[in-house]
Amino acid sequence: MSPSARSKPAPPKRRATINDIARLAEVSKKTVSRVINQSPFVKEDTRQRIHEIMNELGYVPDPQARGLAFRRSFLIGLVYDNPNAQFVVSAQQGVLEGVRGSGYEIVLHPCDRLAKNFLPEVMAFVERQKLYGVVLLPPVSENNKLVEMLRERNVHYVRVASAVIDGPAHLIVSNDRLATSEAATHLAMLGHTRIGFISGPPGFRSGKERREGFVEGLKAHGIDLPEAYVAQGAYTYESGIEAALQLLAQKPRPTAIFAANDEMAAGVYEAARKLGVAIPRDLSIVGFDDTPVSSRLWPPLTTVRWPLVEMGRAAAQKLLRAESGTPPAAADARPFSAHLVVRESTAAAK
Repeated sequence: MSPSARSKPAPPKRRATINDIARLAEVSKKTVSRVINQSPFVKEDTRQRIHEIMNELGYVPDPQARGLAFRRSFLIGLVYDNPNAQFVVSAQQGVLEGVRGSGYEIVLHPCDRLAKNFLPEVMAFVERQKLYGVVLLPPVSENNKLVEMLRERNVHYVRVASAVIDGPAHLIVSNDRLATSEAATHLAMLGHTRIGFISGPPGFRSGKERREGFVEGLKAHGIDLPEAYVAQGAYTYESGIEAALQLLAQKPRPTAIFAANDEMAAGVYEAARKLGVAIPRDLSIVGFDDTPVSSRLWPPLTTVRWPLVEMGRAAAQKLLRAESGTPPAAADARPFSAHLVVRESTAAAK
């Protein structure tokens, strides 16, 4: 029934509610909520009809009552356990861009995935905030038990990962393996054969994918990665220094080092400075992420650009699409491309 064909509703004596709007517009409360929160997933004629009824009844949304009416808040949680601050900042920027204009806000929740109370602590956060959904960053995103608990409670979720670990409706994935293979090829083409590798912390799927891709890239050029040229890192600046000192103490020492993130690559710079090793004359360095620090180092760092902002944005948008019941498109299953950005920290082997 169109607004013109319907007599003007008499304003109720009590304050109008979402239930009143939904009844008069002949839609669900959820549809009214979407209109109030400027969701794009409502037909324009339905949106216009609801706005007209709200104006006729003098209805003003109560932001505190919105979540109570639907037994949830208009909040999206960003759950992470990652020591790299720039990683979290980039993901947060992307998620914020993804929810802008939707009426949803984000809540950050750092956690310790190795703690005994990890699962109950995260679920307490989800239930306390009555979250609409969560974006899970790696390595938290790799915990299948957590995902199972979210499903049991009908909480929407999207996992950001370096490998395919879920269906396209719940996953934003990058091809880290291909990107690190490209980095290995770059060093091989420069004539490097003694190449060190600083890995990510144990338990990070990204660390495994990046190492395997790098090894594959070296093998394609007939180069091995001996264990003596592999050092364990923790995705931190300090661990990069320690790992680089370990690698540069080898005889013969490597002429190039790949670090599995930019923070550790920056640590390699410091280790080289302490030892009087010139970059890139004596040592070429490659990182991963392309965080702001990579272009501020001297010389600027050659690194793999990981599109974390874009992935965070896509994760948020995928969560919002879940509200409308829109099935994932074929494009949703395609991985985000990471690629090498060549700067001045790499040069031909001497």
